[in-house]
Amino acid sequence: MKFESILLPGIEDKRPLLIAGPCSAETEDQVLKTARELAANGVKIFRAGVWKPRTKPGGFEGMGVPALQWLKRVKAETGMYTATEVATEKHVFEALKHGVDMVWIGARTSANPFAVQEIADALSGVDIPVLIKNPVNPDLELWIGAIQRLYNAGIKKLGVIHRGFSTSDKTIYRNIPQWHIPIELKRRFPDLPIICDPSHIGGKRNLIATLSQQAMDLNFYGLIVESHCSPDDAWSDKEQQVTPCVLNEVMQSLVVRDTLQSTEDLSVLRGQIDELDNEILQILSKRMRISREIGMYKKEHGMPVLQTHRYDEILKDRSSQAEKMDMSGEFMRKVLEAIHEESVRQQFVVMSGRD
Repeated sequence: MKFESILLPGIEDKRPLLIAGPCSAETEDQVLKTARELAANGVKIFRAGVWKPRTKPGGFEGMGVPALQWLKRVKAETGMYTATEVATEKHVFEALKHGVDMVWIGARTSANPFAVQEIADALSGVDIPVLIKNPVNPDLELWIGAIQRLYNAGIKKLGVIHRGFSTSDKTIYRNIPQWHIPIELKRRFPDLPIICDPSHIGGKRNLIATLSQQAMDLNFYGLIVESHCSPDDAWSDKEQQVTPCVLNEVMQSLVVRDTLQSTEDLSVLRGQIDELDNEILQILSKRMRISREIGMYKKEHGMPVLQTHRYDEILKDRSSQAEKMDMSGEFMRKVLEAIHEESVRQQFVVMSGRD
């Protein structure tokens, strides 16, 4: 696949390309006030959710078509380009009718090939940039499939948005980044622009600066950040939005290296190690949760905590596997002994009835 530039006329080809605006277009005053503040800080592309997918009915699902008129006012009064999310054929037609300059496909939609194909067909023949968020689950092939559907419909101005992946585990993130997935996507498609969404990855405004810097260190092309004139009063996702002033401070603090980075770059490699360490901690947390469940089962059935035969089997099997994976069997034995010690402690806590 050969992609065309997603840059809009008059925007400098300089990292990071910044797309910013509120999670949701709530009122005309809120949209215009936020847009004016962002424009004053040099933002060229204004984003706002017009249709908001919600897990359960009854929540705020966006203002719909009337909000598109507000985006037209943003263009007329500030000169900024506008962008919004589309999830159906009707959304595409309405967005185009109201002069939206860029659209993106959300994480829930990109996970549904039927929905992506419907949008691709509706966009066929349209010459605007289209961004595709990663599916909610960490499925690279599904993400690539969505890209291919748009490309096969004749859309060449394509980019992707990395917004992290859903998890039921407790982490510091709203959606775990799993940086290795967009890195692999970039390896397969070097010319595909990748935009990072630190708002949805972090879920908290105090993580936006760190995540934005990590994205720049990984040579991402741009950022899409949720910014609201009064974040604490936002109707949706207030915790992950920042004021235009704070966003400007974040952007000014970024270190963006001019030289093209590769996977051989030390900062990139260290970033991957940090991410893998976080995944190891998450996996260990899952393992200890299961250990507590085992402890409860043993307590209910009058079984002893330590079962030597099972432990010996684990040590032998895992050490052998480690050696096949170019690691020291003795190293793995020490790791497993430490994990087993903590696992036994977790079971004792459960069996003794302590919190």
